[in-house]
Amino acid sequence: MANSPDSPDLLIVNGTVLTMDDRGTVIQNGAVAISGDSIVSAGPAEKSDIRGAARIIDANGGIIMPGLINTHTHAAMTCFRGLADDMDLMTWLNEYIFPAEARLSHERVYTGAMLACAEMMLSGTTCFADMYLFENAVAEAAARAGMRAVAGEVLYDFDSPNYGPIDKGFDYTLELIDRWRNHPLITIAVEPHSPYLCAPELLRRAAAVSEEHEIPMIVHVAETAGEVAQIRKTHGKSPVAHLADIGVLSPRFLACHCVAVSEADIELLVAHDVKVSHNPESNMKLASGIAPVPAMQAAGLCVALGTDGPTSNNNLDMFMEMDAAAKIHKVNQMDPTVMDAGTVLRMATIDAARALGLGKVTGSVEPGKKADIIVIDTNKPHLTPMYNICSHLVYAAGGADVQHVVINGVPVVDDGRLVSFDAEAVMDQMQQIAAEIRSLHDWTAKRANTGAKAGKE
Repeated sequence: MANSPDSPDLLIVNGTVLTMDDRGTVIQNGAVAISGDSIVSAGPAEKSDIRGAARIIDANGGIIMPGLINTHTHAAMTCFRGLADDMDLMTWLNEYIFPAEARLSHERVYTGAMLACAEMMLSGTTCFADMYLFENAVAEAAARAGMRAVAGEVLYDFDSPNYGPIDKGFDYTLELIDRWRNHPLITIAVEPHSPYLCAPELLRRAAAVSEEHEIPMIVHVAETAGEVAQIRKTHGKSPVAHLADIGVLSPRFLACHCVAVSEADIELLVAHDVKVSHNPESNMKLASGIAPVPAMQAAGLCVALGTDGPTSNNNLDMFMEMDAAAKIHKVNQMDPTVMDAGTVLRMATIDAARALGLGKVTGSVEPGKKADIIVIDTNKPHLTPMYNICSHLVYAAGGADVQHVVINGVPVVDDGRLVSFDAEAVMDQMQQIAAEIRSLHDWTAKRANTGAKAGKE
C-alpha cells in the first residue's frame, strides 16, 4: 500500500530526543519524523503514527540527537597521520608537513578526505569545515560520502602545490564557489591560512570575496605565542588587532584556535561578531597553550569545537574533543564548574552550526531543519546508569557508541556500519599512498642527516 502524502520517509523512534534547541528541550520516549531531507516533527512517540513511515529506525532506548559538527580540520591529512609527532608547530610544518604536502595530488587528497569522512561519520560527525589543498577533491569526497561540509582552499603568500601563485588561488576559490553553488551538502568558504603567512592585501582580497558571495572566511588566528610575537614585530600589534585594523573581521569570520589572545583581543572579536573554533586536543599536542574560552563565552562570543587535522590531534572523534574541552579548562582554572557539559555539547552542535553560518540549516533537531541526526547506543556498561544525558555524552560516551547516522535525510551509518560507500576499499588505497609517503619521509630524513654531516665536515 502506498504511503499517504503526510507519511514520513523515515521515523526514528524509541529514544530520548535531545533537541539542542534554544529551550534545551529533551523528549523522553520521543520520535523524529523526516520527509525528504528535512525534519518534519520531533515529539512524544505516542503522537507518531509508525504505520505510515516508509522506514523506521529503532533507537532501542538510546539518545536521538543532532549530529556533531567539526568546525576546523584538514581532513586529507589522514595521509600523514603519525608521520611527524612530538615536535613544535613550526618544525612540524616547515620540516615535515610542507615538504610532504608538496607531493600531494587531487587523487591523494580525495582518498585522504574519503578516509576522514568514514572516520567522522562512524563517530557521529555529520558536518565538517575543511581547509586544505586541492579542496575540490575534498568537496567531491564529502558529496560522494553523503556528508555535509564547508570547504575552502588554503591561500598563502608562497606558491601552492595545487594552484601555484596566489592569483590562481583566488581563481580556484571562485571556481569552487561557482561549481558548488546551491549544492545540498557543500558550502564553499574563502580560507587564507593565517596572518603570518598572508599579506594584508591577500587578507583584504579574501574578505572581499567573503562579503560579495556571503560565505565564511576561515583563518588560523593567534595559535601560538610565537605567532603573536611575529605579528607584533611585523605589524606592531596582536594578530587580532592587525586583522581588525586592515578591516577583515566580520560576522562571517571564523577564527581558528585563538590561543594567545588578550582581553583587548576578545573585545575586538566581540565588536565584530567574529566566531571562534576551539581545538583543545591539537593545542595540547603541539603545546600551543590553552585558549581562554570561558572568558570568550562570558564576553558573548560564539565559540565552537573542532579537532584540527589528523596529524596534530591525531583523531577526528568529536566525542573525545568534547571531553578534552570540558576538562582542560577546569584544571586550567582550578574550577570544576567551568565549561559544564551542556555548554560543551552546544559547542559541538548548535553553536558549531552558527559558527559556520549554518544555524538555520543544522545543529539541532527542530522541524524545518535538515535531518542531520545521530543515534547513540546507551545499552552499554560504560553508559549505565544514566542520570544526566549531557554529562554522559561529554564525559562517558565515545564515537564507537554511535549506532545510526542520518545526513540530509539519508542513512549513512546503519547499526554501526558505514553504508554510503566502501570504507575498506578506501583504506586499501590509503595503504598504497602511505607506502609512497613513507619513502618520501625516509628520503627527507636522509637528506637532513646528510646536511648535518656536511655541516660538520
